[in-house]
Amino acid sequence: MISLLLILLPLLTGVAAFFIKNEKQVRSWALFASILTLVVSILGLLVYKDEKYLSYHCEWLPTLGASFSLQMDGVSQLLCLLNTIAYPLVFIAGWKTTYKNAKNFFAWMLLAQAGIMGVFLATDALVFYFFWELALIPMYFLCSQWGGEKRIAVTFKFFIYTFIGSLLMLIGILYLYGKTPDHSFSIASFYKVSLSGSQQSLVFWLMFVAFAIKMPVFPLHTWQPDTYEQAPTTTTMILSGVMVKMGVFGLIRWLFPIVTGASFMWGDFISLVAIIGMVYASLIALRQDDLKRLVAYSSIAHIGLLCAGMFTQNTSGMQGVMIQMFSHGINIIGLWIVVDWIERNTGTRKMSELGGLAQKAPALTIFLVIIALANIALPLTNAFVGEFLIFNGILGSFTQYYMWYTVLAGLCIILGAAYTLRMIRMVAYGELKERTANTVDISFNEKLALGIIVVLILVAGIYPQPFLDLTSGVTDSLVNKFEILRYPVSK
Repeated sequence: MISLLLILLPLLTGVAAFFIKNEKQVRSWALFASILTLVVSILGLLVYKDEKYLSYHCEWLPTLGASFSLQMDGVSQLLCLLNTIAYPLVFIAGWKTTYKNAKNFFAWMLLAQAGIMGVFLATDALVFYFFWELALIPMYFLCSQWGGEKRIAVTFKFFIYTFIGSLLMLIGILYLYGKTPDHSFSIASFYKVSLSGSQQSLVFWLMFVAFAIKMPVFPLHTWQPDTYEQAPTTTTMILSGVMVKMGVFGLIRWLFPIVTGASFMWGDFISLVAIIGMVYASLIALRQDDLKRLVAYSSIAHIGLLCAGMFTQNTSGMQGVMIQMFSHGINIIGLWIVVDWIERNTGTRKMSELGGLAQKAPALTIFLVIIALANIALPLTNAFVGEFLIFNGILGSFTQYYMWYTVLAGLCIILGAAYTLRMIRMVAYGELKERTANTVDISFNEKLALGIIVVLILVAGIYPQPFLDLTSGVTDSLVNKFEILRYPVSK
C-alpha cells in the first residue's frame, strides 16, 4: 500500500487544495501534504520494506489486459525519494512568494507530483502512459498561467514537443502489446516479447525519442531553455529537478529490458550525440549573461552525461547514473532557489548587472558556492560520486571510440568549472552595483531549504553506499542482459 499512498496523498490533497481560498492556509496545506508524502516514502525505505507493502495490484481494464499495477524497486524508491524531498524544499524556499489564485497554483503542483509518482511506480504500460500524460497537464497550466511574458508561445512549444513524444511512445506501446503472448500491458509480458532486429530498432526509436524529449537530450532539447526561463521558478525546480528524470527512468524500466539488442546496437551513436550535446550546451552556458538560461544549459550538459552513462551499459556507468539522478535533482533545485532569490531581490537575472552580493548576503553566498561547486562535481560532494562512476564507465565501455568519448566528456568538466566559477565571480564578488547595493541576506525559510540541500550534498558525497546498495539489483539485472549480448554463450 506504500506505493498506492505515494500517489493518492498528493492526488487527493491536490484536489482538496482547489477548495481552500485563503492563501496562507493553502500554502500550509501544500507543505503539510508534501511532508506527509515524504514520511510515507521514508517508511517504505526504512520500515515497510517487504514487497507486499511496496506493490499494489487490482483489475482495471481486464478485456484489454490492463491492470492497475504498481511496484517499487530500488530505482523507483530512489526517484520517489527525490520527488518527495523536492516538494517540501520548493514550498519552504518559496514560502514568502505570493501567487495570484494561489489555491489553483498549489493544487496543480500537488497533482503534478501525483502524476510523476505514478510514472515511477507503474508496472503496467497503459498505467505508465496514463501517468506520463497526467504529469504533463498540471505543468501546462502552471507554465501558461503563472509564467513570464512569453509564456503562451513557450508553453505551446513545450506542449507540442511532449505531445509528439507521447504519441510516438503510445505507438510503441501498442506495437509491443500486439506482440505479447497473452495480449497484456503488464511489464512482465512486455519483457517476454520476442522481436527481430528491425522490429527492435523500430520500437527503440519510437520510445527513445519520447524519453529523449522529456530528459531532454540534444538535439531534442530546444523547448527546455525557453520553458525554464518563462515558467515560474517554483515550477522550473520541479521540471528540472524531478520531471526530467522521467525520461531517464523510462530508458531504465521500459526500453533497455525490452529491446536490449537495439539498445546495444545503437548505444555508440546515442552516446556520441549525447556527448556532442554536452559540449554544445557547455559552450552556450559559457556565453550566457542570464542566470536562468545558464542553469538551463548546465542542466542539458548534465543530462547528456547521464544519457552517455546509461549507454556504457556496464556496472560502473549504470551505478553512476543511478546516484547522479538523485544528486542532479538536489543540486539543480538548490541553484534555482538561489537564482529565484536573486531575481526577486535585485529585479534582474543578468550577471553583468550583479556583483558584490557577498558583502550584503554572506549566507546566500556560502550556500551558492557550496551548491555550485557540487554542481561541477567537487570531491566530497554528491555529484563527484556519480560523475566519477560514469566517467569510469565510459572509459571502460566496449566502444572502440571510448577514448574520444572520455576526452570530449571530460572537456565538459573544464567548461562546467569555467562557467560556474565565472557565475560565482560575477554574482557574489567584485564591487557592489546599483542592483545589489540595497539587498539584505536570505530569510530563515530559504536558509532552512538551502541548509537541507547542503546536508544532502555532503552526506551523499561522503557516504554514497546506501544509494548504491538501493539500486544495485536493478543495475545488475540490466548489465547482465547486455553482458549476454557481448559474450553470447556458444552452443
